[in-house]
Amino acid sequence: MKKILLIATGGTIASMPTESGLAPGLCSRELLETVPELAHVCDIDTLQLFNLDSTNMCHVQWLEIAKTIREKYEQYDGFLITHGTDTMAYGAAVLSYLIQKSPKPVVLTGAQRSISQRDTDARENLLNAFIYAADDGAQGVHIVFDGKVIEGTRATKTRTKSYSAFSSMDYPEVAVVRGGRVLHYICKPKADGPVFYESLDPRVFVLKLTPGIQPGIFDYLADTYRAVIIESFGVGGIPVYDSEAFADKIQMLTERDTKVIIKTQVAHEGSDMEVYRVGFTIKQRFNLLEAYDMTTEAAFAKTMWALGNSTDDAGFRALFTQAVGADKVS
Repeated sequence: MKKILLIATGGTIASMPTESGLAPGLCSRELLETVPELAHVCDIDTLQLFNLDSTNMCHVQWLEIAKTIREKYEQYDGFLITHGTDTMAYGAAVLSYLIQKSPKPVVLTGAQRSISQRDTDARENLLNAFIYAADDGAQGVHIVFDGKVIEGTRATKTRTKSYSAFSSMDYPEVAVVRGGRVLHYICKPKADGPVFYESLDPRVFVLKLTPGIQPGIFDYLADTYRAVIIESFGVGGIPVYDSEAFADKIQMLTERDTKVIIKTQVAHEGSDMEVYRVGFTIKQRFNLLEAYDMTTEAAFAKTMWALGNSTDDAGFRALFTQAVGADKVS
C-alpha cells in the first residue's frame, strides 16, 4: 500500500459550530475516523499543520506547507492537504509553482459542509482524494473535489454552496474518481523532479477595472506593491477617457520597476491585447506582460513566485513566461 501524509490545515471540512458561526475545530485524526474505508486505500500518517479558516490562509502558510513537503518528500509516496475552499485555488496555484515537476502527487481537498454534519460532501471528497493520491498515475499538484481532478494552475472556485464548487478553467479535468477508481483523461510522462522553491513576494495587487475608474489609484499601488495585475475589460484594453492619464500612470509604474501584468476579467478564453487599439498601443509602448488565459489565482501565484525568485526585470519576465504545469503564457 502507498504511504500518504495527510497535512491538515483546517477549513470547512474540519469545522464545528460555535456561537458566532462555524470555525475549524476537528484535528486530522478525527477527520480520518469518519472515513473507515481509508484503511483499505493506503497507509496514512497525519500532521496537523494549522487549523485555520482558509480566509486566513496566505503566502506564510503555503510556504510552510511546501517546506513540510520538501522535508518529508522521501518518506512518503504522496501528500494530501485538507484546505478550506475559499482560498484553495490560490493555495493549489502557489504550490504548483513552489513544487514543480513532482513525480509524487500533492493533492488538495476540502468540503462545502463540515465532515461533522450528517449530510456532507466531506467524506466522499476525502476518500476520493486519497484514492487519487494512492493511484500509480498521480503526480504533481491537483485539487480533487466532487469527483473531479483539476490541475493546480487551472482551478477556480465558481460556486459558494454547491458541492461542485470548483471548475477547471479552459482546460480539461485531468481525471475523475468514480466508484473507487481513477479514470485518467490526460496522461503525462512521469515527471523528473521534484524542484522546490522557497521564496514568494506577496507584494502583488490585483486591480479589477470598472467603468470610470480613476487612474489615481496607481499612485497608492506604486508606493505599496511590486507588481500590479490589471484585470481589464474584454480581451484586454486600458481606458483612455480623452486623456493619457492611464498611460502616464503605467509609465510611472514601469519607471519605478513595478511589474504590470494585464489579464482579462472575463472568465473564459483569455486576453489578446493586440486585437483593439486600446490594448495594442499600450502593450507595445510599455512592453507589457499578458496573463492570456491564466486564472486570476494562477497569475497572482506566479507573480509572487517570479518576484521572489528573480533579481531583475529580465529574470522576472523569464520566470513569468515560463510554462509551468498547465498554465498558458503565450
